[in-house]
Amino acid sequence: MSQQFNEDLRQEDLRNLVDNIFEIDSYASKMGSDKDIVVVSFTVEDHEPAKDLVNFVERGYDFVLDADATPGELSDGKYKVFVEIERGRRIGEQIMEILDGVGKLTGIDKFKFRYHKSFQSLPVDEQSLIEAIPNTPDEYDVRIRESRVNNFTNFFNKSYLESIDVDTDGITFSKKYTEPLTMRIKNWGPRKDVYESVQGRMMIENSDIAEILYLTKVLGNYNITKIGSTFIFENEGNAVALEKI
Repeated sequence: MSQQFNEDLRQEDLRNLVDNIFEIDSYASKMGSDKDIVVVSFTVEDHEPAKDLVNFVERGYDFVLDADATPGELSDGKYKVFVEIERGRRIGEQIMEILDGVGKLTGIDKFKFRYHKSFQSLPVDEQSLIEAIPNTPDEYDVRIRESRVNNFTNFFNKSYLESIDVDTDGITFSKKYTEPLTMRIKNWGPRKDVYESVQGRMMIENSDIAEILYLTKVLGNYNITKIGSTFIFENEGNAVALEKI
């Protein structure tokens, strides 16, 4: 269907207020199981434009189950708008339909997306969405596991490891002549977001520095910061927060 603008919104009313990179399946659904519902999330500069975007999506697309915004600003002063759609074979087409309307509203003609907190942003077209987004619950389980493994394998690309094994909330690094190292995954994503999610003070005692040097020896030459009991690894603007088990 062709998108009709709300009577209180005009073309490009939200110019420079919505990020051109959005996320898919990075946040939990509030309407049901993540296996059954796709969550598309946009980043918006302020509260009022976030509300405008929510109203625009809710009124304009009958296949949208729910649209909502974060009740308050995030740590960087921005807001998230979440759009929930039933997982199915038309998901690529449906997201492209929403982007067509949002593009007119924002003046954005080239969107990019990240799937499930991927470190890599991909250009958007219907085929790339179809390839990235699982459209059944069973495919969702498989894709999420694959996505986590690929994310961490790509992140630790400076490491001379035999293998990296990822389960629900843990990661095990295996290296020749060294005992396997297992750590709990606390968060991963853009560097700024990860640092803001970790609470505590920076640890700089001799014992903390010794732990960091050991992790550098095992995992590779990463910038590592210890905050509380959490080790934050950095790689090209992205970060992973891990905790010893």
